[in-house]
Parts: sequence; C-alpha cells; structure tokens
Amino acid sequence: MYNLVMKDIKLGIHPMFFISPVLFGMLMLIPSWIYFLVPMYFFWITVPNLFGNFRSQNDMMFTTMLPVIKKDMVKARISVIVILELLHIGFAILFGLLNQLLYSNLNITYYFFAPTMGFWGLCMAMLAIFNIIFFPMYYKTAYKFGRAVAFATIAAMLFAGVVQWMGIQITSMFDIFNVTAADHRAFHAGILIAGIAIFAAFTLIAYRVALKRFLKVELL
Repeated sequence: MYNLVMKDIKLGIHPMFFISPVLFGMLMLIPSWIYFLVPMYFFWITVPNLFGNFRSQNDMMFTTMLPVIKKDMVKARISVIVILELLHIGFAILFGLLNQLLYSNLNITYYFFAPTMGFWGLCMAMLAIFNIIFFPMYYKTAYKFGRAVAFATIAAMLFAGVVQWMGIQITSMFDIFNVTAADHRAFHAGILIAGIAIFAAFTLIAYRVALKRFLKVELL
C-alpha cells in the first residue's frame, strides 16, 4: 500500500495540490470572516480537479496492471485524500492561531465562529461527513466522481450551514464560541476530540463500504 500512496503523491498529484493548503489557510488571516469556507475549498477545488486528473491519466487502469490487490488500491487512495485533508486543516489551524495572536488586542468582533479548538472540531466533523458520502459513492464505479463530489459537498455544507446558523441564533452558543471562548477551554477541547473521533470513525466506515462496493466493480 505504501508504494501506491507514493505513486499517487509523486505521479498522480500535481505539486500545486500540496501548495494550495497553505494558500487557502492564509484566508484564516481575514478578520471576522466565515472561516468554515477555508476547509470547504478542499471540496470545491481540490477533490474535483484531483479526481479529474486521475481519470484523464487512466490511473485506475494503470493501477490494475500493477501487482496489487483491490483492498490496497482503496486504502491507498483514501489515505492520500486523508493526508490532503489533514494538510488543509493543519495549515488552517496554523494560520488560525496566527489570527488570534495578531488580533487578540484589537477587539475584533466575530459574527461567525472564531478559530477556536471547538471550531476545528466542527471542521473535522464536516470532513467526516464528506468522506462517508464521497468514498462509498465514488467506488460504486471507481470512475464517475461528479455526483459523489456534489452529494458529499452539499451534505458537508448543510452541516456547516446549520451549525453556523445555530452559532448565530443561539446566544449562549455564540457566547461560548466567540465572546467567552477562553473560559470554556474544556468544552472546546471536548468538541475537538469528538470531531477527531467522528472523522476517524466515519472515514473508517467509508473505507469499508467503499471496499465492499469496489470489489464488485469489473475493471477490465
């Protein structure tokens, strides 16, 4: 599986996809922005272009000609996507910390979620929703990705939209995430841990369902 991961990284993925997490992460420096949009660029730009490149390169056909099994093909591809997701989140967190460092004394008013630990937990849950929908749908054919991207993106955006709306409309929730976030660090840490756990669980479930479907696909 390791060799398949390296194949994707070295041959299948344009270097720009490893630079884009930094560029998108820098959007976290915009004061009082809708920070949920930062990880969403992964759905909107990276995934469609990445899988479009794989298809145009006949990557699936090439991979089937290698001495590998279907299980490793699915595991490697999902691992690559997870690596990219973590890069996007990692750089967003880095610039989010810089955001708080730069603006902590400027009394910035956050109308949407501030880049706190709890917010990153919600972002991890959003990525989890994307994964559990995208991978099983894509591996029904291992070729057509447009519908899978669309459904997964819509579901992830609905989650983010509903949570953000609650964060605006519910005063107590708004205060915990924005006004008095420093006083609720344990609560935020709990949301972060829960988000990471959901991400891991949903991605594992997505892998198992995707593999089950991919085993039924006739590649040649």
